[in-house]
Order: sequence, then structure tokens, then C-alpha cells
Amino acid sequence: MSDFAGSLVDALAGAERVVEVGVGNRPDVAAGLAARGVSVVATDVVDRETPAGVSFVVDDVTDPDIAVYEDADVVFARNLPPELQRPVADVAERVGAACQFTTLGGDPAVVPVERRTVGRETLFVGSRN
Repeated sequence: MSDFAGSLVDALAGAERVVEVGVGNRPDVAAGLAARGVSVVATDVVDRETPAGVSFVVDDVTDPDIAVYEDADVVFARNLPPELQRPVADVAERVGAACQFTTLGGDPAVVPVERRTVGRETLFVGSRN
């Protein structure tokens, strides 16, 4: 696990249930959270393998099955592109969860956020209305 992934695990480990949107081929944060006793559901638009302790659901956050996200404390995504930030923030708001994400280096946050330094990187924390 990279130092940044470990820092993300540290930042998210206080939650009881996290849904990671768009897990792709990098389930290290989900695995780290599960190892710390956090209930983790990972989603993606195609079937992905996830480590032990991480549940997986095929879901498209732009047309979500809201039941996947219910009871989440945090809806989280890594390398979230600007076009998916609003759908992720909307899902989090619908279920009363915090929205937290990282972006690819140069991508801006296009939803209202607070910036938190995590390791040497930035974690964007959505502002709830």
C-alpha cells in the first residue's frame, strides 16, 4: 500500500461504513479499511475483484441503486473526475453520508468542498447543505 493510500485509510477509519465508488483495480484503501474493522462496500460499473472483507456491487453512480449507499457514513472515491463529482455528492447527500474524494492531480473540485491535507495529497470533503 502506498503512503497516500495508508493516509487515506487513516483519514477514513473513524467511519463505521464506507462505500467506495469506482474502486477499479486499486482496492488497497478498501482493504485497509476492512482490516481496521470498517464495513466496506466497493462499487464500479463493471465487475471487479475485491479483497476479503470488502463487499462488491456493480453500480453506476450516475444512475445509482440507492440501497447500496444507505447507512453509509462516508461515500468515498479516488481519482474522481469532475463529471462524476456531482453524482457522488448527490448520492451522499441523499443518504446523509459525508462525501470525500481525491482527484487526479490537476482536476479541480467542482462541488463545494473543504480541502484537507492527507499525507502530501489533498482529500476533498464535500460540504453538506
